[in-house]
Amino acid sequence: MKELTLRGIILGALLTILFTAANVYLGLKIGITFATSIPAAVISMAVLKLVRDATIQENNIVQTIASSAGTLSAIIFVLPGLIMVGWWTGFPYWLSVAVIGIGGILGVMYSVPLRRALVTGSDLPYPEGVAAAEVLKVGAGVGGAEENRRGLNAIIISSVVSAFYFMFAKTRVVAEAAEKSFRLGAGATSASASLSMALIGVGHLVGLGVGIAMIVGLLIAKVGLLPWLTADQVAGGGAIDEIVSTTFRQQVRFIGAGTIGVAAIWTLLKIIGPILKGIREALAANRARHGGETLALTERDLPITIVGGTIVVAMIPIALLLAAFAQSGPIASAEGITLTLSILYILGAGIVIASVCGYMAGLIGASNSPISGVGILSVLGIALILAALFGQGAGDGADTKALVAFALFVTAIIFGVATISNDNLQDLKTGQLVGATPWKQQVALVLGNIFGALVIPPILELLNSAFGFQGAPGAGPNALAAPQAALISAIAQGVLGGSLDWNLIGIGAGIGVAVIIVDEVLRGTTSKYSLPALAVGMGIYLPMDLTLLIPIGALLGWLYNRWAEKQSNSGFAERIGTLMATGLIVGESLMGVAYAAIVAGAERAGSENAGEVLALVEDFPWAVPLGILLFTALVLGLYAWTRGAAKGAPVQDEPLEPSEATYR
Repeated sequence: MKELTLRGIILGALLTILFTAANVYLGLKIGITFATSIPAAVISMAVLKLVRDATIQENNIVQTIASSAGTLSAIIFVLPGLIMVGWWTGFPYWLSVAVIGIGGILGVMYSVPLRRALVTGSDLPYPEGVAAAEVLKVGAGVGGAEENRRGLNAIIISSVVSAFYFMFAKTRVVAEAAEKSFRLGAGATSASASLSMALIGVGHLVGLGVGIAMIVGLLIAKVGLLPWLTADQVAGGGAIDEIVSTTFRQQVRFIGAGTIGVAAIWTLLKIIGPILKGIREALAANRARHGGETLALTERDLPITIVGGTIVVAMIPIALLLAAFAQSGPIASAEGITLTLSILYILGAGIVIASVCGYMAGLIGASNSPISGVGILSVLGIALILAALFGQGAGDGADTKALVAFALFVTAIIFGVATISNDNLQDLKTGQLVGATPWKQQVALVLGNIFGALVIPPILELLNSAFGFQGAPGAGPNALAAPQAALISAIAQGVLGGSLDWNLIGIGAGIGVAVIIVDEVLRGTTSKYSLPALAVGMGIYLPMDLTLLIPIGALLGWLYNRWAEKQSNSGFAERIGTLMATGLIVGESLMGVAYAAIVAGAERAGSENAGEVLALVEDFPWAVPLGILLFTALVLGLYAWTRGAAKGAPVQDEPLEPSEATYR
């Protein structure tokens, strides 16, 4: 069975380089990135279809390699902070490659024993992993002829609709998002929604439970926290839009980070048993392999001895990097204890973060996980360690700058662990559904990390030299915002400078504890209902325009599946709905790639406003109502069409099981 092939690695490398460049550029230029697994799967199938002996597992390896482009690019949420605080003036190539690559490889290794706990031994939905598997299955013809025909139509039609709205919105004739700030009680709040077909698709796939939890978090943020926190400012006058936006960014998100932190700890405590079981099973599998026993392909991970050895060995270059970084400033006076605690922190935080990020990917998908929230918690941890060792400075001295830079450097390593563990478990879910070999996927993701780490620093250097970053010394009028990096840098400065408002983190932690209690009561008294604290924390932390449509999609998916249960071939009807939702993600993801290329081309051509290169109008007054009407009509129309496509399917057209698909 062809799986980890040279041609697949080469194709995956090319896609990784392409998508990484696009994601870094878009992330820093206009504040968005796109998921790369599904676009890579689609492109891989189109290319490898020209080869007679290509397999579904080979296509899966290509998307596994290229998926790192969508997640490893999130390092832009940290590294530019070293420029912003004035510690770096550019991105040293090999130093940056080492930080990105080592962090990513650690992320792969930490997540290997989690596969048995969070993938094969869990009922987490993994919406994007399932979507990628469905795309691969339809492309490979795994299923009855009639299901493949109808399923392919569902993916194509919903992809076209999703792609159409995405690009049409770029003309500004219809809106990409709708937002309105208004007074509520003594304060103010806002309501907003990103008109994203992909978010509808994600909501359909994650299910109603997660959707309800995110709505609860959203209501806590918008109906409870924002009116309370803005009351004094509204009473003093001022623009409501600016008050709401600033309060959410500077206060509510910190509360959400506190909730995520408590939920993360609780999540780890709940899954520590399955994690330890997974490690024991991995050790048993390793002994069985050495004893000559043949394991099923789908149970072959990287040997746990290699995993553990790689983690330990990786600490050596990390120690050298940190030691080189700490030659100046106050750390030099206590280098031994600082490096020891930092390495122990990376080891310990890596375990926690890999587990939590894998859980988040299973809950709502890798591209929707609040990785920047994990970055906040990571930088808080190392900043507290440094503050305990060296005390808190005035916030603007040379010593404080050195400590802030060191904290960001450590966070960058941990961030690599977070992003890749978030992605790896999602890829392993896709592999489980298509009969792939886990160790080959894990090797593929290590390769993807290396390819991505080699290409990210020169892109960052190019953008820094061309534009700079807002808040950095000497930044020009066209400097890139890099909002997540600015936030994480501000937290490090707040802790070490003594200006961070810990009350906000504490309020978030209190909300997290309350939600956990409610969730445990629900789980203990009912079999249907729960309130995942991590999803509630995401609802508080993430902007409303990124969360509202996920619960709406979950509701639409629930209504559709209730209808599907009443059909003569209910399983087929439900799968057609899944494929339609998958197409919504596919279309927008592919257009994200195309739009990145258009923006980059316009920038190279000298356009002063490359982000608006497709705009046909400016401030069109009817854009929002037209956008809402068109978006709603398209979504409801797609669901109506899908119901028609799902009717009357032959009962014998059942899909093959993954094990059958493997050897077909």
